[in-house]
Amino acid sequence: MAFFKKFLQKICDDDSSTGFKGGPAGTAYFGTVKADSNFNAQNDAAKLKKAIETKGVDEATIVEVIAKRSNAQRQQIKAAYQQSAGKDLAADLKKALKSDFEEVVLALLLTPPEYDAFEMKRAMKGAGTSEAVLNEILGTRSNKEITALKNSYKEVYGELLEENIKSDIKGDLETTLLALCKATRSEDRNIDDGMAKSDAKALFEAGENRIGTVCSVLIDILTNRSEAQLCKILQYYGQFSKDGLAKDLEGELSGNFEDCLMTLVKSALNKHAYFAERLKLAMKGLGTDTDTLTRILVSRSEIDLLKIMQEYKRMYGKSLQEDLLKETKGDYEKIVLALCGTP
Repeated sequence: MAFFKKFLQKICDDDSSTGFKGGPAGTAYFGTVKADSNFNAQNDAAKLKKAIETKGVDEATIVEVIAKRSNAQRQQIKAAYQQSAGKDLAADLKKALKSDFEEVVLALLLTPPEYDAFEMKRAMKGAGTSEAVLNEILGTRSNKEITALKNSYKEVYGELLEENIKSDIKGDLETTLLALCKATRSEDRNIDDGMAKSDAKALFEAGENRIGTVCSVLIDILTNRSEAQLCKILQYYGQFSKDGLAKDLEGELSGNFEDCLMTLVKSALNKHAYFAERLKLAMKGLGTDTDTLTRILVSRSEIDLLKIMQEYKRMYGKSLQEDLLKETKGDYEKIVLALCGTP
């Protein structure tokens, strides 16, 4: 939670970063990966086939083709490869590649809902559950994206996402994630001032102003109100508490449930800064969390990675590419830099 204080300080350093920053960007495009204007699916499929069959594998061509085509174009390449080679492109690449480079290439071949579904399934696979991944995905996706994710999950794995969450997660975190799974959260960008005041008071009374936190109130407000509305609630909350909601939650909650609610708060305040912080933490200390790097860079590359990179530079005083160069290496380094738009 100490990191949250730094997060708030960093996003509030200039006036342009305060307030609601989580909504759609209108007609502007803030992705780093764009469709290739000279695209030819058959040619790209042939290039990849040759790259895979080359002795030692031609990784440079794989990066050039996979990282510099839009997701829709990659789906066409997969179909062209299947038609011309009679084989599955992902399966052939999986055999030819290895390690983190393989992971990011295969991730880029999935559609966005398929990739979200894959990450959710992987987070709940095996002995332990990676709750941080569940929090990140369900806490930052739109209703439309969550619905598409659930459909893909059922189609690919033959299971209901909600049922798997019930099996793996318990308590208040389960309640929160299942509420987000409904994909019914308000996305209205208009603010109801009166409701914001009453919600702020309800949040304060549910937590700081009584013995024991009434988690149902926190969950109801944070999972149902729009991100724009949450920003206004956080402003009014300051009238009831000298410490603010983040500090109060730190005192009342802990663990993965706290992380989930903080994801909703951070995402409402400034979604780009939230992802910038996640990227920074993935490269902090000994060892690099390449799973998190891959998931964010791939999933945001055609949405808002440019904005995330701008926030990263402003928050940490250096570019995302500089840190990636320090913390990654080899073909993995080349492909993540390509996703950042590095020529």
